[in-house]
Amino acid sequence: MMFEGTVFKFGRNVDTDVIIPARYLSTTDPQELAAHVMEDIDPGFVGKVKAGDIIAAEENFGCGSSREQAPVAIRAAGIACVVAVSFARIFYRNAINIGLPILVCPGAAREAGSGDLLRVDLDRGEVTNLTKQKKYQGDRFPEFMQEIVAAGGLMNRVKEKLAGGRPGSS
Repeated sequence: MMFEGTVFKFGRNVDTDVIIPARYLSTTDPQELAAHVMEDIDPGFVGKVKAGDIIAAEENFGCGSSREQAPVAIRAAGIACVVAVSFARIFYRNAINIGLPILVCPGAAREAGSGDLLRVDLDRGEVTNLTKQKKYQGDRFPEFMQEIVAAGGLMNRVKEKLAGGRPGSS
């Protein structure tokens, strides 16, 4: 899986309460959640983000509560991938489970700036900052996790397996 998009840069310890504030958790509609993603840390985020853009963040992205709505809101807003120095453990699993591509790549995440253009090769774990003309090696997912993300999440992958299909064939 390959992604190319403009960077929105965030710092350390961006918690799930900032990603999608609790006051919006009365809905499960991904588009309604997307309308409020990151609004407490960047009020104009939703108006600026375009389909295919990328979030780059420092350490511990997605810390805090275990709300699955955080990666759902990010994905529904059009973010193609999140590259970070590190992810909170529960956010990491929730992102994979709902099919949000993420990559641990400290060098790329630290050095990326808002507005930079990144190319992310999730299969290889590589990030190329096209603006700075630098390439970084991140932590490549094992094949079974790549299959989950390619299928659009764990439930989709299970359905594919039960139907005897290959990843992304549904």
